[in-house]
Amino acid sequence: MQDIAYTELTEEQKLNPSIRATIINEFAPLIKYIASRIAIRLPPHIDLNDLINAGVIGLIDAIEKFDASKQIKFKTYAEFRIRGAILDELRSMDWVPRSVRQKARKVEDTISKLEYTLGRPARDEEVAKEMNVDMESFYRLLSETASVSLLSLDDLGEDDTDLSKRNLLEYIIQDERDWPSHKIRYAEVSTMVARAIQSLPEKERMVISLYYYDELTMKEIGHVLKFTESRVSQIHTKAVLRLRSKMNKIIKEISM
Repeated sequence: MQDIAYTELTEEQKLNPSIRATIINEFAPLIKYIASRIAIRLPPHIDLNDLINAGVIGLIDAIEKFDASKQIKFKTYAEFRIRGAILDELRSMDWVPRSVRQKARKVEDTISKLEYTLGRPARDEEVAKEMNVDMESFYRLLSETASVSLLSLDDLGEDDTDLSKRNLLEYIIQDERDWPSHKIRYAEVSTMVARAIQSLPEKERMVISLYYYDELTMKEIGHVLKFTESRVSQIHTKAVLRLRSKMNKIIKEISM
């Protein structure tokens, strides 16, 4: 079965067990690919098979909820549901310790405070000094909090025309309930994020671009930028925390 366009999956086909089985078999490699990409940034005790099983459930959910009238390719919708189901499974595991989340929040708050005061992106040395830690401790802290940047976003309103770009937002937004979705639509959020990305320091902007848009792995980005994989991960974490800080500020302004 080739790429299923929005006109190719009817209500009758959804209920056909044979067609369902065919779709699941055809999408099995995609589910494994998505699960493997997510698993790269997880602790070793997380079982890849559990993520793959969650992805299958997400695919079945996509088959049941797919709305052909919205004129979206089924493959695009399925990818979003697969990824969302895997991330929801991780959320239910509560696999990130509260202490790690608190550390990430402290880094984020420090970055936000400094950038408000300085009127520009805060440098690593400035953040470390404000947190009263040395550079080695600061980078170790970034490594410890890297897992916190793996967060899910179920929905941002009713505009489902560009689901393929939601993967970056999944990493930025900590809790979708914080978003005043009745006031802003997904397209507006995408514009806000694009502007926030442009304001990042060059290295962070490049890592975000290579990882989310060119879909390179951390290791591949390291080869491109001549950094170690761990250093790329640290830069990614800083970028996500910086973006989250900027977006949270926008949320507060909109909510007022």
